[in-house]
Amino acid sequence: MRELGLDIPDYTDPPYGGRYGQVLPYRRIGNLLLLSGLTPEDRAGNRVHPGRFGDDLTVAQGYEAARRTAINALGLIRLAVGSLDRVVAIGRNLCYLRTTDDFEDLHLVSAGVSELFIDVFGPERGKAARASIGVAALSRHNCFELCTDLEVAG
Repeated sequence: MRELGLDIPDYTDPPYGGRYGQVLPYRRIGNLLLLSGLTPEDRAGNRVHPGRFGDDLTVAQGYEAARRTAINALGLIRLAVGSLDRVVAIGRNLCYLRTTDDFEDLHLVSAGVSELFIDVFGPERGKAARASIGVAALSRHNCFELCTDLEVAG
């Protein structure tokens, strides 16, 4: 990850979830790790490209926001299991995009998540199932939200 120059956030201080109420950052069930929703925000709450696709955001801006969100997911994974080396496989990425009714390039935005995980974990562990869903609203006018399910070593 040093080669990729990634700035992975530390979710221990302040703890995950403060802006969004009482929510678990993740739930672990055996070797299955379910991450709560992550958005393209830094730890201070500064948002990357708030807005709506098809209105005031481009696919390139969305790709950047999706990639930032995936980097945030790495921080949450590290919080949950101590090391990214314990990731066996990314199972599924659910990508929610704030869109107009006629925006159709959701998959091009969500590619920012898929490609980041493949860059970090390689194609065997990082390539996952994915759904990209257009929605009318997301918290704090974020343009993107990610829920990831993955397998981790016991």
